[in-house]
Amino acid sequence: MEEVLVLTEEEIKRYFDLNKQTKEIKKEMEELKKKFHEVLDASFGKNEKGEIQRGHYKLQRQIRTAVSYDEQGTIKRLEDLNLSEFIIETKTPDTEKLESALKLGLVEEEDFKDQKKVRITPTIVVKETFSSTE
Repeated sequence: MEEVLVLTEEEIKRYFDLNKQTKEIKKEMEELKKKFHEVLDASFGKNEKGEIQRGHYKLQRQIRTAVSYDEQGTIKRLEDLNLSEFIIETKTPDTEKLESALKLGLVEEEDFKDQKKVRITPTIVVKETFSSTE
């Protein structure tokens, strides 16, 4: 015998309330992080690692660095300097054109069924339908 799942109004309300609390907690955490960064900036310098201890708690700021280059500008500069071996040529399918061709029947969907990946992301949204005066 298969078990029947039931959702109660209380469970949906609990989810709604927890979601609201999560947003409030995230906002407060962002405000605290901003204050921490301001104090660390004043104590150690902007974008410098630092550590502050208060009682049984230690606050540390770590600095991570990521390097990236503007693709178009870098490619042009490399070509100007005859450094084409520093450029990776990539082939990527134009999926917008492919989808259009499939819809128009210019290409058979069967030919691409093994290559096509569809990602489905279920999302839960709970809204209050009326304000209760409790």
